[in-house]
Formats: sequence, structure tokens, C-alpha cells
Amino acid sequence: MNQALGKVVTAVMIDENDQDYFVQPDRNGQTYRLPKDEAPQVLHIGGSVSGFVYENDQHQLQMTCQHIPTVAVDHYDFGTVVAVRRDLGVFVDIGLPNKDVVVSLDELPTLKHLWPQPGDRLLIALRVDDHDRLWGTLADEAIFATIANRPEKKMVNWNVKATVYRLKIAGTLVLTDNYCLGFIHPSERDQEPRLGQVVNARVIGLSGHGSLNLSLKPRAYQAIDDDAKQILELLKRAPQKQLPLTDKSSPEEIKELLGVSKGQFKRAVGHLLKARLVSQVNGRLILIKEAPVNE
Repeated sequence: MNQALGKVVTAVMIDENDQDYFVQPDRNGQTYRLPKDEAPQVLHIGGSVSGFVYENDQHQLQMTCQHIPTVAVDHYDFGTVVAVRRDLGVFVDIGLPNKDVVVSLDELPTLKHLWPQPGDRLLIALRVDDHDRLWGTLADEAIFATIANRPEKKMVNWNVKATVYRLKIAGTLVLTDNYCLGFIHPSERDQEPRLGQVVNARVIGLSGHGSLNLSLKPRAYQAIDDDAKQILELLKRAPQKQLPLTDKSSPEEIKELLGVSKGQFKRAVGHLLKARLVSQVNGRLILIKEAPVNE
């Protein structure tokens, strides 16, 4: 196995042509091509240079000095998914000019609709197989626990961005942009997010395991329908912010004032009551508070 691949190494220049230097790492018989426009200085026979070594997409051994990735063997960082091959896995851009690394389908979800898509993010390191091929390998839960920050109580009710890193029957595990671990219970999402997907979530609590409990569902006031919004607008403009209607009013009264059926009205009022935006007192619908413009 080529022990130098996927790492930053020091090599000695042994030859050159018009475009490239040819270098060999110490105690390694492999020769790597280093484009001259990437060399940090003019090299002469026997001169040393440090760079990242890999096999490019033309299956040539190459060194780069200007595009050293933060992803390496035994070193994890995020890369961006750029392509998907159902028979192989997903290709991840780690910053190399002529090489994307593959995360094998063996490490991806069984259900292919939950595979990462272009633009998604994966925390990976590199590994070299027995045929000297570079692969991306996903960080496990121990790695995420090592890099995670402890959440603070003040984060409850915050809106956060988070990257999905593990899919489980019990729920979805994520890492927020400020490096806190998070958990999304199936009841707090309408559909299961993909591995690597970046989601917008809301902090609904802190767990006893040092992670955030998150929800992908909208806040109650954001989930109200058009009929509820119409009622809110009428209440805002009404004298004393009240309307002479409740869910006990007759269909005729509701139709005359709002132009909707009683069923529509009851559903809308139910949403507003659940969101604690209105109350019903003595046959009147009363505005308690207005839905925030931004949250």
C-alpha cells in the first residue's frame, strides 16, 4: 500500500520537463508529477518540496502545493457532494483541481432517495484501499461527539441551520452550524431529510445527553392558512380588535361577515386558538397578539 497517498509529505525533485517537476517522497519509490505553476519556488535536482499527494482523475500520481485539502487520511472536514452514481456512491469535492473522491454506496443509506444530492455536505476523511485508491469515509458518531460544542439553555427557540449526518429509526442526527449536536424526532418533521442535507430547524429543548432537540415543523403562527390570515387582518382593523363571531356563530352570520363556510371558519379559528393569537369570550373573537413579522 502507498503510505503517502492522501497526506501532505516532503519529497525530493528528481527530474523535470517543460511543464512539470517529478518528485519522490522520502523512503518511497513512487514518483509524483508536480505542475511547475504550482511549485512554491524553482526546484533543482535534489531540492525538497512539501505538498499533498494523490492520484488524479487521469490515474496519474500528482502532488499539489496550492490546493492542499483540509480533508486527508485521518483528518476530517466537510466536503460538498457534486455527483451521484447509483452503482458506486457519491462524488465529493474536497478542493483538489482534478479529483473528486467517492464515498462508497456501502456507507450510504439503504434507501437511495435518502442519499446525498449535489450541494449537500458530508464530514469525511480519506482512506486508501489495498489497490492504492483514495476513498472518502464518513465520520462516525464518536468523531461528531469529539468536535461538538455543548449547547446553552439560551438557544431554546433559536432558528438554526444544521447538516444531517446520521439517519436512524429513532430520528435524525444533525450538527448545527455552531457545532452543536442535534436530534430530530420523526414527529417533528413532515418527511425524513437526506444524509448530508442542510436543514432549517428550530430548537425546542435540550436533551440530557448534551444535544439539542430540534423541529423542522413551522411555528404555530407560520402554519396558519389563508382563512386564518384573513381573520387576523380583520381583527387588526376592527374596533377594540374584536369580531362578533365565534365557532358557535351561525353559518349565515359567518358567511355574511367573512364570505367563508362555517367549516372553514372553525378550522381557521382552531389554528389561531392553538397559536394563542386569539380568544373567544362572550360570543366575540378577540385578538390577543399579532403574529410576529420575523422570528
